[in-house]
Amino acid sequence: MTTLLSKLRQSTAAAVLALTAATVAGEAVAKDLTITVWAGGSNDSDHYRIDAIAMAADMLEREYELAGEELNITVEGKRDFAGWAEFKQAVTLAAEAGTAPNIVVTSHLDIAPWSSAGLIVPVEDYVDLDAWPLNNLYENLVEITSYNGQVVGLPQDAESRPFFFWKDTMKKIGYSDEEIDALPAKVAAGEYTLANVLEDAKKAVDMELVEQGYGFYPRVSNGPDYAQFYQSFGGELIDSETGKLVLDKKAMTDFYQFFVDAVEAGVTRKNHIGTDWAQWYSEVASGKAALWHGGTWHYARYTGKEGLDDFFGNIQFTLIPAGNENGRANTITHPLAYLLTQQQDEEAVEIAAQLIKIASEPRINSLHAIKSAHLGISREQSNIEFYANDRWAAEATERLLPHANAQPNHIKYGQFSELMFKGLETAWTGTKTPAEAVAEVEAEMKATLGDDLIVR
Repeated sequence: MTTLLSKLRQSTAAAVLALTAATVAGEAVAKDLTITVWAGGSNDSDHYRIDAIAMAADMLEREYELAGEELNITVEGKRDFAGWAEFKQAVTLAAEAGTAPNIVVTSHLDIAPWSSAGLIVPVEDYVDLDAWPLNNLYENLVEITSYNGQVVGLPQDAESRPFFFWKDTMKKIGYSDEEIDALPAKVAAGEYTLANVLEDAKKAVDMELVEQGYGFYPRVSNGPDYAQFYQSFGGELIDSETGKLVLDKKAMTDFYQFFVDAVEAGVTRKNHIGTDWAQWYSEVASGKAALWHGGTWHYARYTGKEGLDDFFGNIQFTLIPAGNENGRANTITHPLAYLLTQQQDEEAVEIAAQLIKIASEPRINSLHAIKSAHLGISREQSNIEFYANDRWAAEATERLLPHANAQPNHIKYGQFSELMFKGLETAWTGTKTPAEAVAEVEAEMKATLGDDLIVR
């Protein structure tokens, strides 16, 4: 008997899904599978990370039914983790115990360490990347979810991390509506830089439009956002020829100095790091801060929980400005990815692969993008009216994604990032000068990263 899955396997070079249904007296026996999905960093607005798999399961079951086979899939999802650390620990412990979820939704930065540890398997072994819908994914996102020459996962969403301006404050310090409208192009061209950020933030504080320390109101904890400021001053995260991480001491020093200057100018608080996130969201969404940086997904929080009725009337957004002539305006995209875990039941891996492929179809992914204020993963989403007619999705995609890069999928990048932020914090709080902080970072990176680091 030729099954639907065997036909799929024969029809693709990538060994797509193969489920051979046992037969008794010529009739296919029902196949029952439970597919578990764990999603990190997900709240109520991100429920489609799991719901999309359930939708895909329904579609796959219907396809089997029409092919004369019975497949029953139960999707069990979990996203109520206390934070990223708890999520990653839970996945690791479950894998060690042989009870890992079939699918994990996580940062692309987990691909390198989890691949090296054998926790996950390359998705390219189970799906045809040259067939719909995977052949329509943005190539740069597929590259971000690849490691060691293999496509390991599928991008689940995309985002970007822009710079924000409160329009009313900008007007009061002297900007016209036309000049505010021109800011995105000026930032992209390097005509509005981080030096201008400090100037405008200081005007807002000096004119008492915002409180001391609220002229420039950064992110309150470590995250990919701070790598953007390193790039603004000419820093590179990875050497393209050797694949090694890069510590550019001048760029790192200039990056740290910018935040020291912000504190000394009275536009950023010395004790800002560690501010409660709920407080931060409330303050930036109400105009208490003049300028700040954040993520594209913040749009959902500002216009939802924080009650900002007119986002576009109140806020302008741009790339992160260049810091000096050595750097560039930039933004980092930090897509989450669907990853397949190593399982003893190969059949379950094959089914899970088909589900994440179906969940990547434009209409399904657009539900997550619009619900959570993320950006799409494929070109065709611009032709989905539901997505294209959403002003935030359309403008953020056009303005930010063409300039976006990503943190490297390097097994030691997490350590690099932590040490970079540790140095920033010591300079920011005045514990060390920027030069002293960079010297300490250099010593610790050399000791921790060894031959995986280039120092410039």
